[in-house]
This record gives sequence, structure tokens and C-alpha cells, in this order.
Amino acid sequence: MIYLDNNATTPLDPAVAEKMSQFSKEHFGNPSSLYPIGRKVKDIITEAREVIAKALGAVRTEIIFTASGTESDNFAIRGILDALPEKNEIITSAIEHPAVMNTAGYLEEKGMKVTYVPVDQYGTVDVDFLKKAITSQTALISIMLANNELGTIQPIEKISKIAKERGVLVHTDAVQAFGKIDVNVNKLGVDLLSVSAHKIYGPKGVGALYIRKGTDILPLIYGGHQEREMRAGTENTIGIVGFGEAVRIITEKKDKDKKRIAKLAEQLKQGIKEKIPKVKFNGHEIKRIKGTLNFSFYGLEAEAILLALATKEIYVSTGSACSEGAEEVSHVLEAIGLRPEVARSSIRMSLGRFNTEEDVKTVLEELPEIVRKLREISALDIEED
Repeated sequence: MIYLDNNATTPLDPAVAEKMSQFSKEHFGNPSSLYPIGRKVKDIITEAREVIAKALGAVRTEIIFTASGTESDNFAIRGILDALPEKNEIITSAIEHPAVMNTAGYLEEKGMKVTYVPVDQYGTVDVDFLKKAITSQTALISIMLANNELGTIQPIEKISKIAKERGVLVHTDAVQAFGKIDVNVNKLGVDLLSVSAHKIYGPKGVGALYIRKGTDILPLIYGGHQEREMRAGTENTIGIVGFGEAVRIITEKKDKDKKRIAKLAEQLKQGIKEKIPKVKFNGHEIKRIKGTLNFSFYGLEAEAILLALATKEIYVSTGSACSEGAEEVSHVLEAIGLRPEVARSSIRMSLGRFNTEEDVKTVLEELPEIVRKLREISALDIEED
């Protein structure tokens, strides 16, 4: 099996699985209990929180555990708006993850004003447009750090500086960036930041939201005193342990992984360009997560390519895993100006820690023949842009 969909989810690192297994065998106490077996679990959660906070340049009291990156995004946006009822506007981008886009749509239905910042052909947000969109009613700017379909990295530091001059809070969805590039909340200048465990070789079902100390935000879930009374409910202890271990490992391996993955991705990118005609690379050539590759194959349907590769046990994606199966054109590819038929011909390959040179070699052997055969039977126009 060759797995090239690491932006959708990553395999659980064996060391993380071992840590979680060991924890489940030795600990079952409720971290809210005052007696020793509960306090021990509480201490283990605190250790994981400390590891994650340190990796983000934060302090542990600024980290709130959630069930996912999606929940973290919802918490950030809705929690800020609930805390600032006198304001009724937010600003986001045209290429956000569905976790933010659909939350924005919900808010619009409730009468909130949402401004969608356009992007250029590479998927980079128009900072000048954003600056002009800020008003006295703007409560929050939510712009992702790295796009999940293109890998394009956004100028969050610049956006944060503009926002601070106008007294506006900034949230960034860093789910696709964390563990792949340096993510430091103080350098970025953000007030809130979302991350997820299963994108960094940790377990599914656990994420975190960084909330800068002093930020006015209301709870996501009301109930007990867990997570500083910001997200009530007994913590997902085994998930948090796995998250902490995944962050510890990725902090240790990040530079080595980053260099190796970038090399493999470049080999795959250049190989596709050389071996397959009428192909368009989507995204920024330099300012992007190097392991994310998005290609349009003129004259084809992406789903046909995906299914043909799957018969060879090579797994890729046609876009966001959270919108896979949707019939409409990717909103991200539409936003960068691709014609609908070109957008529908696009596949994403995202490499990770466990990919090898042999994987790349195999894909470059199989994909050109697949594309050739599909084009022979395709009735679609293969006119290039």
C-alpha cells in the first residue's frame, strides 16, 4: 500500500500507539477525582498539555483540549462572538476548511456579516482587501495558516499586525501547518490557534485550541469544571496522552522529517511534470507546505484517476477529506480561478513520515500509464489554460 493522503489523516505512529496502550493498562481514574488514581491521570494530562504548549510557544494554561480541529475552530469563532455581542462581523478567507466555511455560513443565517477575503492564483489571501474590510463591528479575523488542498502558507504575521492596529482578534486554523513548519503563537501574533492530533501521527478524536491569556471568550460546553470551565465533560484521557506523545515525537523529528518529505515531494512533482503531458500544478511554488502537491490533469475526472490508482493500492485525494464525495467543484480551486472542468480534474497527493523513495518510484511508474489510458477513453476537452 502507498498512502499519499496524509493531509486527510496520518497513520498512528507505533510509539504513540504503545504509549496509549501502556496508559490504558495502567490508568483508569477520572482526572477530576481527588484521590491518588485520579490525581495521577490529572498529572499525566498536565504533562501532555505542557508538551503541546511548549511546541506552540505558549504556556499550558492557554491550551484547551477539544475533540477535533473542527471543534477547535467552532469554539474559537463562536466563543469570541458570544463574548462580544456588541459586534456582528467576522472576516475569513474564500479557501478555508469546511470547519470554518460552514460555521461562517451558519453565522450568516443568524444575521451575522461575514466577509470572505479573495485569494490570488496561488491561493494567497489579498491582505489589502482584508485591511479595507475591517470595520468597528469586526470581532474576529479567522484565516488558516496553511491550506489543506494547496498547501499554500498565509501571511498570518502580517494579518495579525494589521488586526492589532484595529483592535481585532485573530484566529488561525493551524491543523495542516502544525508539525510541518514552525508554529509559534507569539511570532504569528494570533489570539487563538487550532490544532489536531490525527494530522501529526496521533489519534483521531482529540484536538486543542490555544487561547491567549486575557482573551475574552465564552465556553464551548457548559457543565463541570474541566478545561478551566471552558469545555465541560470528562477529558478524553487516552487521546490526550496520544496527542502529547505525537507532539513530543514530531518536535524531535520535525527538521529531519521536513527535509526528507520535501525531497520526496519534489521528486514526485518533477517526475509528474516530466512524464505526463497537459498537467497543471496548483499552489504556490515556494510558500507552501512542501509535502502537499495538487495537480490538474486536463481532460480527465479526478475521481477516475483516484479509483484507478486505488486498484494499484495507491491512495490519493480529490481535495478535503471533509468534503470528499461532494458533487460541487472544490471551493478552493474555484477561488484560485480554475475553470470548473479543470478543477474537477485535480488530485491532491500529500506525503508524510512513512513515505519512501520506493513509493515515489512506484507512483511515477503507474500514474503516467493510468492517465494515458483514461485520456484515450475520455470525451472531455483537454485544452490547457
